[in-house]
Amino acid sequence: MSARNISGELVAAFKRLRLGGLLPTLAERLTMAEKQSTPLEDVLLMLLTDEISRRDSTAATRRAEQAGLDPDMVLERWDKAAKVAYDRRIFNELVSLRFVEDHRNAVILGPVGVGKTFLASGLGHLCCRAGFNVRFHRADELLRSLKQSRMDNSRDALMTQLSTVDVLIIDDFALEPMSREESRDVYQLFVERNARFTTVVTSNRDTAEWIATFDDALLAQSAVDRFKNNAFDLVMDGESYRSKLKPNIEVIGPPPSAPVKKVPVHPRRKAPPRSR
Repeated sequence: MSARNISGELVAAFKRLRLGGLLPTLAERLTMAEKQSTPLEDVLLMLLTDEISRRDSTAATRRAEQAGLDPDMVLERWDKAAKVAYDRRIFNELVSLRFVEDHRNAVILGPVGVGKTFLASGLGHLCCRAGFNVRFHRADELLRSLKQSRMDNSRDALMTQLSTVDVLIIDDFALEPMSREESRDVYQLFVERNARFTTVVTSNRDTAEWIATFDDALLAQSAVDRFKNNAFDLVMDGESYRSKLKPNIEVIGPPPSAPVKKVPVHPRRKAPPRSR
């Protein structure tokens, strides 16, 4: 049975109701329903379920783009055969997102290259799919943004955004000593977010070593103590995961016949970070 034609009036009605996303598969769905004598109520449910799924997926993609998450770093692409060890119980707890609901934190610790950024980003994508608002920042980039905000008088607005987003992911924290202003910024973030929102931090250093990177030991102890005592610790160890992400000519296949062109980026969207 060939797919039925959809009248122009029906197409216009769907578009007016902002249901145009159903149109590409509508004819096929109606033909299948007619062939299987599906009740009208079930047909409507099927169509509306399709639209809900499409909208949820579109919204999750938009939240991930706004968060600055790498679109390739999703948990579905994590190589389970990688020689990286971590506590699966804690990992499963984090993947359940119960810690987000409970306003708890997570710290992902381990040596260079074991996949800390990948897992943190994967958790960020899960949060986006679950409807949470997320922001992903590399620590040095975050501190630079806060420093710049002081110069253009936008610090209060930026700090409010960072302090109130559902999930804030800070990557590569405590790599180097912080200035007095940077220490105060981190203190304010940790204190204002504590038990109100969720913060995920990746670091090469244990939380006990973070204090030494602050300019003020008293602020450091107060901020770090609040954070770590409300956080799950996921400690990773093993071989570098970055070798799994290395380009492989056997996998990507032959090159295109003509050089690729730059894909235009919407002016309101920032290109996702590519750091790994």
